[in-house]
Amino acid sequence: MNPVELIRKKRDGGKLTAEEISFFFTECQKKNIAEYQASAMLMAIFFNGLNELEMTALCRTMVHSGKVVDLSFLKIPKVDKHSTGGVGDKTSLILAPIVSSLGVAVPMISGRGLGHTGGTLDKLESIPGFRINLSEKEYKAQLKKLSCSLIGQTESIAPLDKLLYSLRDVTATVESIPLIASSIMSKKIASGLDSLVLDVKTGRGAFMQEYAKSKELAETLIKIGKSYGKKVSAFITDMNEPLGFAVGNWLEVRECVRALQGEDIADLMEVTYALSGEMLRLAGKCKTLEKGIELSKDAIQSGKAFDQFLKIAKAQGGDISPLIDEKTYPKSKYTSTIYASKTGFIASMDSLEIGLAAIELGAGRIKKEDAIEPKAGIMFLKKCGDKVQVNSPIAEIYSDKKSSLESVSKRVQTAIAYSNKMVAPKSKILEYLK
Repeated sequence: MNPVELIRKKRDGGKLTAEEISFFFTECQKKNIAEYQASAMLMAIFFNGLNELEMTALCRTMVHSGKVVDLSFLKIPKVDKHSTGGVGDKTSLILAPIVSSLGVAVPMISGRGLGHTGGTLDKLESIPGFRINLSEKEYKAQLKKLSCSLIGQTESIAPLDKLLYSLRDVTATVESIPLIASSIMSKKIASGLDSLVLDVKTGRGAFMQEYAKSKELAETLIKIGKSYGKKVSAFITDMNEPLGFAVGNWLEVRECVRALQGEDIADLMEVTYALSGEMLRLAGKCKTLEKGIELSKDAIQSGKAFDQFLKIAKAQGGDISPLIDEKTYPKSKYTSTIYASKTGFIASMDSLEIGLAAIELGAGRIKKEDAIEPKAGIMFLKKCGDKVQVNSPIAEIYSDKKSSLESVSKRVQTAIAYSNKMVAPKSKILEYLK
């Protein structure tokens, strides 16, 4: 088969056969098709989509591009969670220790930041020494010992997706339902789980900004999962403002530690408890979501979840001293305070602009080879609905790049809108699909 002809076929709106999909992307993995040709195909798919047969073929090709992990040696339920990506979205670092501390295995394979959103792996790597590249043997051993492992894609688990993931990030082809769905489900199916809970974001800071598209993605993911015999459910959650107060890798880890220690960060914990509660329900630990949420809160209040987080971090080589005492973590060279431009109530915070501002500070990537500055980011002091006085502090920014401070300050200022009237906080959980 000729890869140029296949690119042209998809570019012109044609339908690829399962054999053509398998050939093209298997040859990409073997490096027999150049990255620029793979990027061209991704762009063609972005504009013309994939039908159900094409998407199933792509997902199957990704799954079988490596090894499907056999976790049958674990005699407890195996449940994971996946988020489609958002700004300040850090729930994995809280819910994984919650759920695994309650007798459920969490074989979590995560990704890096895509576009304006942060990645779980980048957050974890902001913990000094934390290893996300465990071998399959180490991955299984840790699951057996701690019921949880937080890793990236190994060379043996969906390696084709790892290649395509990095290309999508830098070719503006992220926001495609077939590509997102195939990427997510290939990793999850290959990781050996029994059940999966999805956090599908919608709104300004999500890849799917339109509610209807977010729901379509959620339903597509559920359909793919169930076709493989997995129990899958989803929440559609609001991403019109950052989740929690912190945006940036170490800042978000620090916020997770505070949450695990019992600090009530309302919007962050609403989403986290819904996801962890549903994971526990799918695992058979309870019959209702409400009971799962109750069990999750108990794990936080008892200290079990935080203890579990420290064990996981230590097992994966992490230095836990800054998790115990955040003051021991290195400081950014430069900081700047952002002040309210008006008196009133914060009406909205443009999470897309805020995510892009964090990248400008060094908290994300513009090119796939860019290095992340783990300390860089934005710490909000106020959220939507909060009352503020003009010239009162509403956020702090951190970076080792002095040149970015002024432009980021202006960008964040522009991203915040005010109202003279009180703004009631809204639930972040918009819909529950199962």
